[in-house]
Amino acid sequence: MKRNDTYTYARSSKLFSAAKKVIPGGVNSPVRAFKSVGGEPIFIEKAEGAYLFDADANQYIDFIASWGPMILGHAHEEVVNALMSSARKGTSFGIPTALETKIAELACKMAPNVDQIRFVNSGTEACMSAIRLARGFTGKDKIIKFSGCYHGHSDSFLIEAGSGAVTFGSPNSPGVTQGTAKDTLLARYNDLNNVEEIFKANAGELAAVIIEPVAGNMGCIPPVKGFLEGIRQLCDEHGVLFIFDEVMTGFRLAPGGAQELLDIRADIVTYGKVIGGGLPVGAFGARKEIMSHLAPEGPVYQAGTLSGNPLAMSAGYTTLSILNESPDLYQRLNQKTTYLKDQMKPLLDEKGIPYQLNQLGSMMSLHFTEHPVTDFESSSTGNNAFFNAYFHGMLERGIYLPPSAFESYFLNDAISYKDLDFTLDAFQQVLKAL
Repeated sequence: MKRNDTYTYARSSKLFSAAKKVIPGGVNSPVRAFKSVGGEPIFIEKAEGAYLFDADANQYIDFIASWGPMILGHAHEEVVNALMSSARKGTSFGIPTALETKIAELACKMAPNVDQIRFVNSGTEACMSAIRLARGFTGKDKIIKFSGCYHGHSDSFLIEAGSGAVTFGSPNSPGVTQGTAKDTLLARYNDLNNVEEIFKANAGELAAVIIEPVAGNMGCIPPVKGFLEGIRQLCDEHGVLFIFDEVMTGFRLAPGGAQELLDIRADIVTYGKVIGGGLPVGAFGARKEIMSHLAPEGPVYQAGTLSGNPLAMSAGYTTLSILNESPDLYQRLNQKTTYLKDQMKPLLDEKGIPYQLNQLGSMMSLHFTEHPVTDFESSSTGNNAFFNAYFHGMLERGIYLPPSAFESYFLNDAISYKDLDFTLDAFQQVLKAL
């Protein structure tokens, strides 16, 4: 990694101005607009391995990996070759292919407690479909989700706290109806007592509990000991389905995702990101007893014209095959992430800055607060102004971090220790400037 003498963004700025004329806010996903950190977004022209290259010829070490899926690094040769070979045969059929079965067999082999899997086109679609399936299977309507956990922008998930801990929530986006909100109950992450209260207050009405087993949308927040185990027991006692949203963690934290790493069994699991190898894809899976309720075998309807797209399936199958055949990759990623975290700590301590560093596997987040970050409320205590200055200081030194204090870092296998030391050098410089 070579550092540019000066990072300038004139072309990115022009591209952003042009984009705002024809795309709402100039972006196709809100976090890209840099609203949380201020300034204007950079526009990327290409990526390779651990690096991003923007429209102004600036080079960055990438710590978001396209928000998780690029676990092997960008433009991985085997994945690119698979895509090129697939594209030459046609880019979409809307008719079954053998490749869909191959990746389904591999995913079910790698993922615990998944007999069958259905592919969709995004993590949002996967989570939306999992909830519909849970309701169809149980014959009940209400679901529990957790404050700070993000499951896509489906109406059922855009809910904030209501009038009390055990009451239904309220829409937190225009366009979401009160009728939808009444069936979504909001709980506190890492607070088993709160979940038990909601179960008691809604006995016999709950279809499912959906959770990010390792939260990644309020920073990286691992579950405290006994939390997921307690929910699993509550679900078993009350006939409620336990849904793991592994769109981020699936095939990233371990070959079998968070289920394997944490040794917790889920009833339905949703996937995205890594399972598509960088192409738009999602999936949800469960044991056959549950999946048999899906059309055309059962009454719960779900469909998608581009589901099982051959390009997405080829990228996903190649990525999963590499991960399945390289179990030491996860150890490497964990060691690199631990190294980065452990080297950041003394630099922060020396500066006397209040901070929390959370990490599990190749996910990590830095919070500028003196309070342990275990849920959405505690993650909100961070010094956002300090984070914003930190983000831009790192960006100007060739390090691309999540442009929000509420997002997780995702390391990729192409990042070297030389890259990490470069990052730590930049980190030390930024701390001195702050």
